[in-house]
Amino acid sequence: MTSRNLVKLFWNTLLVGGVTTAFVGLFVRWHELQPYFVHFKIGDIISALVWLIVMGFLFSVISQMGFFAYLTIHRFGLGIFKSVALWNSIQVVLVLFGLFDLVYFRYVNFAKSEDSILLYIVPALILLIGGLIVAWLKAKQTNQHAFIPALFFMIVATLVEWVPVLWINSKSWFYVMLFALLACNAYQVLILHKLNKKSEQERHQRKSQSDNKAKNNKKMNKKPSI
Repeated sequence: MTSRNLVKLFWNTLLVGGVTTAFVGLFVRWHELQPYFVHFKIGDIISALVWLIVMGFLFSVISQMGFFAYLTIHRFGLGIFKSVALWNSIQVVLVLFGLFDLVYFRYVNFAKSEDSILLYIVPALILLIGGLIVAWLKAKQTNQHAFIPALFFMIVATLVEWVPVLWINSKSWFYVMLFALLACNAYQVLILHKLNKKSEQERHQRKSQSDNKAKNNKKMNKKPSI
């Protein structure tokens, strides 16, 4: 990928994180923000939105770090196991373990006696459904071999990036960070092949222009036959 498209990916993902966090945060944290809108406190409303956007930028950076880390791990996995089928099988097992741990460990550590386990299954279902949709779109846009890697990234990488909130079980940021990470991760997965293709076209175009320029210079510098 060219540096120009890499910068474009960074800024667009940053924007996705900021907008998603602001939008979801208004709904999830409405009980905290409602008085600002009821009493029309413009200063407080702007401050709250700016704070949500800044947090969205932070979630976006975490997402991008996880994305490039996975690209490296994916290459290592293919190199170590020497088989796409074997590496994909390992990723599927890790996906299942990740979803199970999300439900089980949160229920064991944070559930109260009156809590239903269904409350702890919902986040896993959101993660699974989101991952399946993105993986299906990725496979449709590229090829079927991209389905498992995309699913693994959308679920396992999101879980790893989500750890700071999972660890403290922050209710105010739980779903806000989840949807922000899902949006950023989905954008990066679905745009990567397009940016790579665009980068390749730009390199070919730049090379063609350079070759034409060299030919023109050679013609200009050619000595006359007489």
